[in-house]
Amino acid sequence: MKLTIKVFLGDEPRLVGMIRYSAEGARESAAFEYDASWLSAPDRFSIDPALQLVPGAQFHKKTRDGSLFHAAIADTEPDGWGRRVILRDHAKRMQEARRARAEVDSRPLSDLDFLLEVDDSSRVGALRFQDEEGVFRRAPEPGRRTAPPLIELGHLAAASRSVETNTETAADLAYLRGRGTSLGGLRPKCTVVDEKGRLSIGKFPSVSDERAVTKGEVLAMRLATAAGIHAAEARLVDSDDVPVALIRRFDRPDGGGRLLYTSAATMLGAEPSDPGEHDYTEIVDALRVHGADAQKDIEELWRRIAFSILITNVDDHLLNHGFLHAGHGQWRLAPAFDLNPFPDRVRELKTWISSETGPEATIEALLSVAPYFKIPRARAKEVVKHVERAVARWRKEGRSLGMTDTELEPFAPAFEHPERNAARRA
Repeated sequence: MKLTIKVFLGDEPRLVGMIRYSAEGARESAAFEYDASWLSAPDRFSIDPALQLVPGAQFHKKTRDGSLFHAAIADTEPDGWGRRVILRDHAKRMQEARRARAEVDSRPLSDLDFLLEVDDSSRVGALRFQDEEGVFRRAPEPGRRTAPPLIELGHLAAASRSVETNTETAADLAYLRGRGTSLGGLRPKCTVVDEKGRLSIGKFPSVSDERAVTKGEVLAMRLATAAGIHAAEARLVDSDDVPVALIRRFDRPDGGGRLLYTSAATMLGAEPSDPGEHDYTEIVDALRVHGADAQKDIEELWRRIAFSILITNVDDHLLNHGFLHAGHGQWRLAPAFDLNPFPDRVRELKTWISSETGPEATIEALLSVAPYFKIPRARAKEVVKHVERAVARWRKEGRSLGMTDTELEPFAPAFEHPERNAARRA
C-alpha cells in the first residue's frame, strides 16, 4: 500500500510538503518531501531542524519506541493516553463487527493510522494532514463536535474512568476517540472548548491517584506565574465533584489561527529511545542558533530550572519543553506546561542541568552553569531568590485554590527540602 498525505500549515492552509507512506505487511516506511512552492517561497523555513530545505524525499529511520515520522510530525501524534483510547476503540469495533457477522478489517493499526486519528481542529501546533481524497484528517463525523464544551466534562471524566478500569463501552470509546492530545503522558486528558470558545486541555484525576494530582498541577502552574515564569494559563474546574485541571492551549492565540509548535526533543534531534542523557545547556545552544530572542529565553529557561528544583518537578524531560515558531525560521520558548510537584520521587532531573552536573537537582549545580547561560552571578542569585519566595507561598496558594490541609500535606516533601534553604542563602 502506498499513500501520499499532503502537509499543510495553518488555518488558511498553505502547502508545505507531503508524506510518502508505504506499507508491505508489517513493514512501514515514510519519507517527507517539501513542495516546490514552499522551497521557492521567500518566507520558507525548515519545519524541523532535521528536514533540510532541499528538493526530494527525506527519509526518517524509525528507532525502537520512536516514530516512523520526522520529529516535527511526530510531535502531533496522539500521546500515550490517546493511543490507548484508539487501540481499545479499534478492538471494540472489531469485536462488534464479528458479533454482527460483518466484514472485519483485522489489519493492525499502523503508525499512519495513529497520526491521522487526532482531530484536525485540535491537533497540536499548526501542521495539518490531508488525505488523497482532499479531507483534512481527522475530520469530524456527522453530528459530532470535535472538541466538546466544558459542560461535557462530567461525561468525559466518566468515560475516561471507564477506560482506566477496563469497563468502557463502545459509546465511551467513540466519545473519546480522536479527542486526546499530543502533549505527552499516560494520564487521562482531553481537548475541550472553554466558555470563551478557546481550546483547553482538561486533565482528569486517575483512579490510581494517591494524592490530589490535578490540584497539585494547577498549584504548580500558579506558583510558576508568581515566580515570573511565562506559564500556560491554568485553573481548576469542578465537574460533579471531580477536580479537573483546565490548561489553556498556548498554540491557539486569542485572535485566532494556529501557532507552529515543536518539542525540545525535536529541536535537539533527540529520539525517545536515545540511550544518552540530554541537558539544559543543549537547549541553550539551540536557542542561540534558532531563537528569536535568545538571551531573554535563556534567562527564562534558567528561571524554570530553579523552579523545577524547588518544587521537585522531576519529570522535566524534553517532551515537556517546547518551542513556538516566531516567524522567519526563528523560535521562542513555548509557555511552561506539565509542571508537577513529585513528593514521592528521587530528586533527580530528567533533563540534566549540564553534562558535568548530571541529574543533580541542586541550586549549587544551577549556579555553577550561570556563565554558560551568560547570566551574571548576582542576577542568577536574584532570580533564585525570587523563585524561592514564590514557592514559599505554596500552602497559601493551595488554600486559595480550595485545597484542604489533608490534600496539601502529601505535597510537603516536594516543597519543603534543603534546596529551599540553599536558595535562601544564595
